[in-house]
Amino acid sequence: MNGERFKILVVDDDRSILTVLSMRLESAGYEVITAINGDEAKKAVKENSVDLAIIDQKLENEDGIELMQEIHLIVPELPVIILTAYGTIDSAVEAIKKGAYTYITKPFDPKNLLMHIDKALESRRLTFELENLRQLLHQEYSFSNIVAKSEKMREILKLVSQIAPTDSTVFIHGESGTGKELIAKAIHLASHRSKAPFVAINCAALPETLLESELFGYEKGAFTGAIKSTKGIFSRAHKGTIFLDEIGDMSLSVQAKFLRVLQEKKFYPLGSEHPIEVDVRIIVATNKDLWKEVEQGNFRRDLFYRIHVIPIHLPPLRERREDIPLLVDHFIKKYSKKMSKKIKKIDPKALKKLMLYDWPGNIRELENVVEYAIVMTESEIIGEEHIILPEDVDSKVKTFKEAKAEFEKNYLRTVLKITRGNVSQAAALAGKYRADFYKLLRKYNLDPKSFKEVH
Repeated sequence: MNGERFKILVVDDDRSILTVLSMRLESAGYEVITAINGDEAKKAVKENSVDLAIIDQKLENEDGIELMQEIHLIVPELPVIILTAYGTIDSAVEAIKKGAYTYITKPFDPKNLLMHIDKALESRRLTFELENLRQLLHQEYSFSNIVAKSEKMREILKLVSQIAPTDSTVFIHGESGTGKELIAKAIHLASHRSKAPFVAINCAALPETLLESELFGYEKGAFTGAIKSTKGIFSRAHKGTIFLDEIGDMSLSVQAKFLRVLQEKKFYPLGSEHPIEVDVRIIVATNKDLWKEVEQGNFRRDLFYRIHVIPIHLPPLRERREDIPLLVDHFIKKYSKKMSKKIKKIDPKALKKLMLYDWPGNIRELENVVEYAIVMTESEIIGEEHIILPEDVDSKVKTFKEAKAEFEKNYLRTVLKITRGNVSQAAALAGKYRADFYKLLRKYNLDPKSFKEVH
């Protein structure tokens, strides 16, 4: 972990010790902030994102343990290592009881100090992960939103919690609308990268040249229209997570450049001769059979093996029907709140209708249907009549031919009423030749005489 730029606050009233500690920690790859008293230390914590503090127990006119407690009022989870020249068991126990991560006596062994720092930072990372998992229960992209009553989904969420703390590449496969991006965001939020950006891009939504510039960025003048240098998503997601949706639609030439980034951890923006090093976690998703794409020559075999590290298959909604009632309840609460409506529940017949449907659009389609139902209902209960599925729409909407015929028949009836059955006048009004007008009358079995007495 030393290679990462963690920020450490060192508090000691002895400037020579501050200098020595700073040199050792900076040589180990840490960024160091120093303070000679409590006021400076508290200001540093307020103004900086500090990852760990090392505090001398005996400061001039101050107690290091009391300062630690004051700092914990500002940043409760900040790990603190107490340094002391008075290494008694009692003071060690007191420091740890009051919130210190550990306690090191002077003179200290530099390797021992670095080991404790490394362990403290790892402990803080794990604390963050647990906190993120708890917060996910209250966030839009959360485990609570990823309904997991079904055994298949419970297994997936168990896997997500296991892989989130790692940096391994994740390969998500599933039909459209199964929640691939939702899972990707949950992984990111439960990881140590959660405070860094999560950047998503749909590879199918952009042509090859635009996708390449979006991924890697470009220098001013790299191509026509490049009026200024622009960062790509690899730069924007540094230290965070990139989610590449529909990666099966990435062209072979972009695949080659993407593979190089995965291998070398650096890339060249378009038009640049200077490489940019990047630290990102990669999560990819597709609704295609990517191995079949490999066999057909549409996807690079070497890239497939690079990204297919931790596979997650999201089942379609028709294979997890027991989750439908929970999802419906979740969407009712979500959209009732958004629309300021007091929808309490769904009628059993309406729910049965939802349970029996196969959901080719999966969760996204279910959400749209429930949202529509909430818009349309005027009571506190969603009824069966409010659940409009595509098959219902298909049965109600006429074909173009049927709609055209209905329009023509009604139009003919209207002009005949206006002219009281006078075919010559009706034809002229319709802009038709009389012979053609008679053909239309015969087609729709309309008798002009029946309109003569119409008022």
